[in-house]
Amino acid sequence: METIARTKGKGVSAEIQHTRGKSPLPAGDWRKRLGIVNLSFWLFVLLVISSLPVLQGSGRDVDTLEQMRRFFAKFLPPDLSILDEVGVALWETVQIAAMATAFGVVISLILGLAGARGLSPRWLVVGTRFGLNVIRTLPSLIWALLAVAMVGANTLAGVIGLTFYSVGYLGKFFSEAFESLDPSVAEALRRLGADRWQAFQYGLWPTVRPLVWGHTLWMLEYNIRSASIIGYVGAGGIGLQLLRYQEFGQWDRFATVLLCILVIVVGLDSLSGWIRRKLV
Repeated sequence: METIARTKGKGVSAEIQHTRGKSPLPAGDWRKRLGIVNLSFWLFVLLVISSLPVLQGSGRDVDTLEQMRRFFAKFLPPDLSILDEVGVALWETVQIAAMATAFGVVISLILGLAGARGLSPRWLVVGTRFGLNVIRTLPSLIWALLAVAMVGANTLAGVIGLTFYSVGYLGKFFSEAFESLDPSVAEALRRLGADRWQAFQYGLWPTVRPLVWGHTLWMLEYNIRSASIIGYVGAGGIGLQLLRYQEFGQWDRFATVLLCILVIVVGLDSLSGWIRRKLV
């Protein structure tokens, strides 16, 4: 037994000596060792370094902290006497966001199928994704401004603007969700005699439904925040109150509006998070 142990010990020592002189990493192609993650990280670092000049101020000797203290002191205490007025405007904001999200989901489901690789022909996928990229290029405020120019300054403009913005993102999310599905179930149903709609309804939809609903809740939450701003360009909602209070320097009332928006957003975020956990 002792001889065997010594023999094993010599073998292990020899193996250690043999591997000590070798490189711990395989000598592969330098491009593989660099990797897309490392490359993108260092490109981001270079971008941050090259962006340092934007941190320069006006060059004046200004007590920034004192100015911020005096400015935010105007927000306190919030003027709660306008809660009734704010409540009506806030409900209008939620309605705009809800309608825009509903229209966006319906349109995006169709565009999501058209833009999903493996479910649609290549020419349709390329065209659909290019169109969605064009829509996402414009922020929600610009879409609302264009809608105001088309239909006037009213809540309909807010619904139209946020619908376009929702389609740009939901169409992308839904197409990626459809691409992640296994089409074999739908193909099996087709071989059994089901039509295209039945194959989608029973083969694909049950799997993708939680993803679609999760993205819908996220979009609703985002649209409520956006609908609070588009009133600045006349698209309805509580943004009109924000604009009026800002113009007249009524920062205590401005703070009341912000607090109400915060309550709605936090409550919806908690609700949507709970629903998403249940879906998962």
